[in-house]
Amino acid sequence: MAKINTTEVIGNSRFNRFHFSLLAWCFVIILFDGYDLVIYGTVVPILTEEWGLTSVEAGAMGSYGLFGMMFGAIFFGILADRIGRKKVIAISLILFSLFTFLCGFVNTPTMFSTFRFLAGLGLGGVMPNVIALLTDYSPKRMRSMFVSIVLCGYSVGGMLAPTLGIILIPSVGWQSIFWFAGIPVLFIPILLKRLPEASAHLIRVNGKEELLNILTKVNPANKFNLEDEFLDVEKKDVNIPIIGLFKDSHTIGTLMFWTAYFMCLLMIFGLNTWLPKLMLEAGYALNSSLGFLVVLQGGAIVGTLIIAKLCDIYGFKKMLVPMYALGAVSLTLMGMGGSSFWIYILVAVAGACTIGAQNLVQAFVSQYYPAIIRSTALGVASGIGRIGGMLGPILGGFLLSISLPIQLNFIAFAIPGLIAAIALSFVPIKLDHYKSDLSKGRAGMEVETKN
Repeated sequence: MAKINTTEVIGNSRFNRFHFSLLAWCFVIILFDGYDLVIYGTVVPILTEEWGLTSVEAGAMGSYGLFGMMFGAIFFGILADRIGRKKVIAISLILFSLFTFLCGFVNTPTMFSTFRFLAGLGLGGVMPNVIALLTDYSPKRMRSMFVSIVLCGYSVGGMLAPTLGIILIPSVGWQSIFWFAGIPVLFIPILLKRLPEASAHLIRVNGKEELLNILTKVNPANKFNLEDEFLDVEKKDVNIPIIGLFKDSHTIGTLMFWTAYFMCLLMIFGLNTWLPKLMLEAGYALNSSLGFLVVLQGGAIVGTLIIAKLCDIYGFKKMLVPMYALGAVSLTLMGMGGSSFWIYILVAVAGACTIGAQNLVQAFVSQYYPAIIRSTALGVASGIGRIGGMLGPILGGFLLSISLPIQLNFIAFAIPGLIAAIALSFVPIKLDHYKSDLSKGRAGMEVETKN
């Protein structure tokens, strides 16, 4: 009888068709997630004028979706460690796709805000579970890169929203870019068939046949049968996975991750919502202002891939702390003005060091905790972060309403980046679950012969 350590089997696997399919579908899901998150910033200058909103009201309206995301991230993150990641991903996808689509048919701020809140519930559940599932099945030498590639989908979606806005809004109206968000609902049957369920969940519910089928695809070199025994799942705290975030000396790391998420999402969502408006206030035309949003996301893509490679060499902490600090510096310099070329460079750097760095924090958290509480860790951290994300649009709206000098608006969004850098510097690296996993033996199977 073979004793199978699923973590080692998956970790020692080589990239193949199974991994490519998982990577592709996760990328598509996160693409629409990013599209949905940036879509409000694309239309906020138009809605402000059409519905007669003040800056504070527009900022508050942008926060309703983030309010839903806070609850969705925590609830669906914990739920996924109980009922499985694949089911929760499907539920979340239906919620955010359907209600974002319906936003294109409303004509009052109240209905718009209600649908954004309901869409936010789904949005909050998608990211933690996609990243957790991806980490579950990534070869260990490629985990950071896998997560980074998929999270580039977030920025591709973030670029797609303002790009479609530039193309469609003048001729079709702002509603058209919300209709595009309904496409993911059509993918649900395919996703339920193509996405694997987390190995830890299948072991817990005795889904042995399904797991053996998945492991055969993950690592075809190994042969498995129904008599094999699994070794690597810890049963403790399964019923209350959130307890695991504070056990085994994880408390300091957990609190520091929560602080970093809070500060960085405040900065990111504030910029995604108000960057076009800030650039309008600085004298740029609407299309040019939307162009800055595209460059912000483009910088995030390049930054994510570069930082991911460097993190594999030097470690997450050594790269992310200075990147957040550099993001704060670039935002401060943006407020001081300069040539259009210089501003575009600064916006790209800001995208790399804020959104790009935040993407890698997702990878850091996903590898910091054991698989049994991975969705919970990502979901709760994201939920805490969404509180900061809610404050970002409100803060931007308040600052614009009191007509501060443009430089102070950018400095206000830079300060959270410095705080995030300080918080991550206190994360105890020695507790990194992924590092301890790498120190284990390379053998995926230990054969025990019965007498």
